[in-house]
Amino acid sequence: MTRNKVSRTWFSDEKIFTVETPSNSQNDRVYASVRTKRDVSPSRLLKPRKHFTKSVMVSVAVSKFGKTSLVFMESGAKVNSAYYFDSVLKNGLLPDIRRLSGNNFTFQRSHRSKHTVSFLQINVSNFIEPPNWPPNSPDLNPVDYSIWGALQQLVYRQKIENIDHLKQVVNSCWDMISQELIDGAIEQRSKRLSSVVRSRGGHIEHRFS
Repeated sequence: MTRNKVSRTWFSDEKIFTVETPSNSQNDRVYASVRTKRDVSPSRLLKPRKHFTKSVMVSVAVSKFGKTSLVFMESGAKVNSAYYFDSVLKNGLLPDIRRLSGNNFTFQRSHRSKHTVSFLQINVSNFIEPPNWPPNSPDLNPVDYSIWGALQQLVYRQKIENIDHLKQVVNSCWDMISQELIDGAIEQRSKRLSSVVRSRGGHIEHRFS
C-alpha cells in the first residue's frame, strides 16, 4: 500500500444506529447493599434504559476523494452477500465512488464472502484481496476507528424520536463530517499498520486512544 495507492483507496464499513442513545453498561455504578447490579430492580435505578430499541444499519465509504452518501439497509432485510453487493455496492456505494473518483481507485470492503469477492472481481478494477486484509481489524479501518465515532457524537446530541427521525438526523450529521477529518483519519492509518507489525498482530487501539 504505497502512499499514492492509499490516497486512491475507498474504505467502507457498516454500523448500527439506534433510536435510544447508546450506552456502555460497564460504566454504570450502583450503590446498594446487594452483590451485583442484576439484584437491583430496574424501577429503582435513576436512569433505567430500554433493553430493546429500534435501529437501522448504515453503510458508507470514504476516501481522500470525498465521501459517499449513506446507504440505509431496509428494515427487516436479511443482509447477506447477495443483498450486500446488490443494494449496498451496485446500487449504493459504487455509483458515488465512480462519480467522485472515476474508475482509477482501490476498494476496501468489509464483507469477505465469495459472492462479494466475485462481484468485485467483475465490477471493480482494483480492490484489496482477502489475503491482504487482516481479519477482524477495525483498528486499521479509518471509518471504524475515527469516522463512526465522530458521526455518533453528532447524532446523539439531540433526542431521537423514531426511526424516520433517526435517518434524518444521521443524514444531516453526515453532511457535517468534513473532508479534513476524513483525510486525517486516513493519514493515521500508516502509523497503525506499523504499530500492528511491531505488536506482531496484537491489539493496538490503546496506543491511539
